[in-house]
Amino acid sequence: MTIELLDGNEAAAYAARLSRVKCIPHFPITPQTEITEMLAQWHADGLDIEFNGLESEHSVLSAALGSEMMGSRTFTATSSQGLMLMHEVLPIVSGTRMPLVMVNVSRGLSAPITLWSDHNDFLAMRDSGWLMFAAETNQEILDSIILAYKISENKNVLLPSLINMDGFIHSYTRTEVDIPLQKLVDRFLPPFDLEIKLDTKKPLSLGVPAMENYMFFKSQMHKAQLNAFEVIKKVQKEWYKLTKRKYDFIEKYKLDDAKIAIIMIGANTTIARSAVELLRKENIAAGLLRIRVYRPFPIRELKKALRSIKRIIVFDQNIAPGSGGILYPEIKSLTSGLASNCIFSLGGKPVSDKQIANVIRHCLKTNKEERIWLI
Repeated sequence: MTIELLDGNEAAAYAARLSRVKCIPHFPITPQTEITEMLAQWHADGLDIEFNGLESEHSVLSAALGSEMMGSRTFTATSSQGLMLMHEVLPIVSGTRMPLVMVNVSRGLSAPITLWSDHNDFLAMRDSGWLMFAAETNQEILDSIILAYKISENKNVLLPSLINMDGFIHSYTRTEVDIPLQKLVDRFLPPFDLEIKLDTKKPLSLGVPAMENYMFFKSQMHKAQLNAFEVIKKVQKEWYKLTKRKYDFIEKYKLDDAKIAIIMIGANTTIARSAVELLRKENIAAGLLRIRVYRPFPIRELKKALRSIKRIIVFDQNIAPGSGGILYPEIKSLTSGLASNCIFSLGGKPVSDKQIANVIRHCLKTNKEERIWLI
């Protein structure tokens, strides 16, 4: 292994290389561009990959779909408006059961224009049929991409995966990252062997019309999402045996004895962990739950973790205008306790541990369900 200071974009590029991807369609967009710049440099230095610059993100995902259909392990990345431009193709990739892996470097959606991060781009994908993972650290970004290939390519899953990182927080902040040896990754991730693929010697069609049978195919996609639960568990255990880095569907922090819990995804979880420490010093039994795997949605794990929690605050770094936070109703449906919703850090507005702690104090005083905006 090699430990280096890497930002999230560099960690993603290393993961793609270690996964021995064969094709990388790409189009630049801030703050994702550095991923493809790094892969472009390796390609120029002799790395054996198909490296294709295209005219738009729609073309990028269309090319990635074609590459996967030909049986080539494929990787790409995007951000924000780029992901929006891909939306027409997202359900085609999942509907044709192509195990593509893509990184989204989250950025708030226009308008107005921002370059900083929130999760509306990521969460807009939730019904597209993709597996969805939200990272907290640069190490987790690298590991999650490698894990995602093994999960997605499992014959009982065969669905694409999206790994989400927070723009600027992850993409341009360097932390220590353990880069595994190529031989370790090769032992963990076997060569890509797609059973049903396009082959000029054996012509077939993929994604053909299915009028009265359409619902059957959608039911099979849903079944594959459910199948992914056991596959994810197994793959995470294998990775732990090789690297001693442990991942799960959710991550709990001081939750076992908590009376009130913070729930969120992404990089700001690190700040929320500090807020828990501030509250604990005041003898407020606060805890934290981070959702790492968003699709398939870990209902069983969440219910078990929250069963004794009387108060929860869902921190949504997103907004569904006219409704509220996107995570909130899914969490609310799983608990009988009081559940409030805090909308925060839209467009990457900085938030401190003290501000998060103040929200908790406020909710404990009011003892009612409400929606709070940290503006």
